[in-house]
Amino acid sequence: MELYSERGFAQTTVAEIAARAGLTERTFFRHFADKREVLFAGARSLQELLVSSVASAPDSVAPIDAIAGALAAAGAVLQERGEYAKQRQAIIAANTELQERELIKLASLASALAEALRERGVKEPAASLTAEAGIAVFKIAFERWAAETDKQDLPRLIRDSLEELRAVTAGH
Repeated sequence: MELYSERGFAQTTVAEIAARAGLTERTFFRHFADKREVLFAGARSLQELLVSSVASAPDSVAPIDAIAGALAAAGAVLQERGEYAKQRQAIIAANTELQERELIKLASLASALAEALRERGVKEPAASLTAEAGIAVFKIAFERWAAETDKQDLPRLIRDSLEELRAVTAGH
């Protein structure tokens, strides 16, 4: 992360990353397919957290509320990693290739959430619509949180963003 911040993503080489980490390039490639994946290594655990949160929500909870609970759980984890998450976001925002990869990750999360909702008995298109709306809420809240210098609470921004969506869709 330091190298990406100092030199920029495009100018940073795998050799430099490996050297800074005290590793060989060969060891680096055992853990990461390429230098982009350093920034996306946590995607699998984030997806697992979101899906398990939806799966463990009470049956009586509305689909959007199951998604809201999952997003709050993810927000709390990212809040704990505050500076790292914000630094990562700044690096991604500065590089088109990384922005594309981030969008792919978000689409994958939406698909996983839609599947988790379908497993709860939510029919289509409601499952996909709810999952996509949830990821949109998460994306907007996360970008606001990462860009702001004051110590805003990410789970709170996620809840506020969801309330904004509810207000817009209710016609208020």
